[in-house]
Amino acid sequence: MAKTNNSEKKVEAILMPIIEEKNFELVDVEFVKEGPNWYLRIYIDKEGGITIDDCEAVSRALEVELDKNDPIEQAYILEVSSPGIDRPLKKESDFAKYAGEIVDIKLYKAFEGSKEYQGALKGLENNIVTITDDNGKEISFDRKDIAGVRLAVIF
Repeated sequence: MAKTNNSEKKVEAILMPIIEEKNFELVDVEFVKEGPNWYLRIYIDKEGGITIDDCEAVSRALEVELDKNDPIEQAYILEVSSPGIDRPLKKESDFAKYAGEIVDIKLYKAFEGSKEYQGALKGLENNIVTITDDNGKEISFDRKDIAGVRLAVIF
């Protein structure tokens, strides 16, 4: 799975007191370049879901702290949002919380002929993610080989 860069770690340290004060959950921090622009993306959640007002409150509080601490040298666009219904699973606690849910796994390179898998999440243990596919077959992946794990969107 993707490694956290130094800017993301610095922002997370500044962000955590804001998140904890509001009783939100920090899902992810991304600092990425897309085209000519850099984006600092903050994904937050809470029981019952995040509202636009929640995102605005975190954004405003974070802007003040980022201006004080200035942890990122280049210009960037700040975005604060919910993780969406296809929420990424990144932390160990995510894998425990969503055990039994259907997830989509994308791999860096093909395993048994495919880079994409879907199944019921069994869990994460010793950096091994295990799912059960539609046929009842257990499939395990080393976490370092996984590009991303998301909750599946099934209609």
